[in-house]
Amino acid sequence: MSTQHTAPLGESAQNESAQNESAQTRRAVGNILKGSAGNLVEWYDLYVYTVFAAYFQAHFFNSKDELQAGLEAMAVFSTSFLMRPIGSWFFGRYADRKGRKAALTLSVTMMSIGSFGIAILPTTQEIGIWALVLLIFIRVLQGFSVGGEYGTSATYMSEAATAKRRGFFSSFQYVTLVGGQMLALLVLVILQNTIGKDALTEWGWRVPFAIGGVAALVVLWLRRSMEETVSADQIRAAHVRVEGEAQPGTMKLLFTRHWKPLLVCIGVTMGGTMAFYTYTNFILKFMNDTSGIAKTDTSVINFWALFIFMLLQPVYGLISDKIGRKPLLVWFGVTGVLFTWPLLSTLAGTKDPFTAFLLMMGGLLIVGGYTSINALVKAELFPASIRALGVGLGYAIANSLFGGTVPLIGAAFQKTGREDLFFTYVTVAIFLSLLVYVFALKNKKSTHLDAEQGEAFGARSGRSDGVRDGDDDKKDLVNA
Repeated sequence: MSTQHTAPLGESAQNESAQNESAQTRRAVGNILKGSAGNLVEWYDLYVYTVFAAYFQAHFFNSKDELQAGLEAMAVFSTSFLMRPIGSWFFGRYADRKGRKAALTLSVTMMSIGSFGIAILPTTQEIGIWALVLLIFIRVLQGFSVGGEYGTSATYMSEAATAKRRGFFSSFQYVTLVGGQMLALLVLVILQNTIGKDALTEWGWRVPFAIGGVAALVVLWLRRSMEETVSADQIRAAHVRVEGEAQPGTMKLLFTRHWKPLLVCIGVTMGGTMAFYTYTNFILKFMNDTSGIAKTDTSVINFWALFIFMLLQPVYGLISDKIGRKPLLVWFGVTGVLFTWPLLSTLAGTKDPFTAFLLMMGGLLIVGGYTSINALVKAELFPASIRALGVGLGYAIANSLFGGTVPLIGAAFQKTGREDLFFTYVTVAIFLSLLVYVFALKNKKSTHLDAEQGEAFGARSGRSDGVRDGDDDKKDLVNA
């Protein structure tokens, strides 16, 4: 008589569950890699302008005063932010109505066109004022593109992530966002040490823009195989008008039923985006002009500080999966208020590269509490039918008003010798966002993403907040 050995029913169910979870993780990794690769290129193309501004500004701005030319260059950089809200509206609506994949593919195509445009752009010595006009036009086009990239990629990566590791997976948006800036710095360091300052100023500044254009074409090819996270029902509903009901992805739906989370999204972003641009973007010019550290040294400082900062994003994301999102945001808010002034004022008075690195790293350790999870926090505020538009527009409004103006306002305070007022400006913005973190968000509460994909914190029972799948308007202010 043969004896057949069978696994207990409970063990079989556990094995099947483990296999399903493993398959879901592999699927999430593949989609997030494709989505984040485009994010990397888009932000590289955006940041390469500021990284190389000191070398190409003489070709487009006639001022003999280097500080004034730098101020004009940063003013053009800031114009790209004026298009962020328009880009976020267009691409957010497009993503909620046509799908995330279609919107992300279109945005990276536009960024590629802009990068190639700057790479071949004639200078003012060749075509006069038209060089500046065309430069502004291209930066506006790229601002329009990246305005759509942020909200749509934040939405896509949050939706593609597995429920239990949503913080970890979504943190890769800022891994690639910071990676884009780090890549721009790496290209700068390589060119500084290979072709030299004279060649870099004469023609070498065009090389990084050409690299960005080619990289965008590669990402365009990769994104063709991305999986769509928007349901067919939502896409159909976006094209069927029902009297008295707002369609998915429309401003009517956003402003009539989800205006509260939109305001929270703006408040969450305000202080964080200012701190981020201060410690990752403006700080390069700050070290050069205020601290008096050599450009070659500041490039190396920024590269290694951003490299460590980039690696820390998934660590913060994993922590948020364990303890929730709110504690990390409060960490950023409290430490940002307490240490922004001491860190920046000390940096202003140092000429030692290693000390400058430690001070920059201190600021980035604080900002990591925001950057690692802010995209997910915003995505958790909105249902799928309005998520890309809500996240993108909320971020773009705050980013345009506060983050994008940091280089311009910082340069203006530098020119007048009142850097202390800039430190205060950043501190106040962080404090206002801290109020939002403390009073508008609660910790470890069910969100719209949980209703769509399963509980983030392992709950097996029904939702604790009374929000049902598809019940988009019962709870406008969804807790992070």
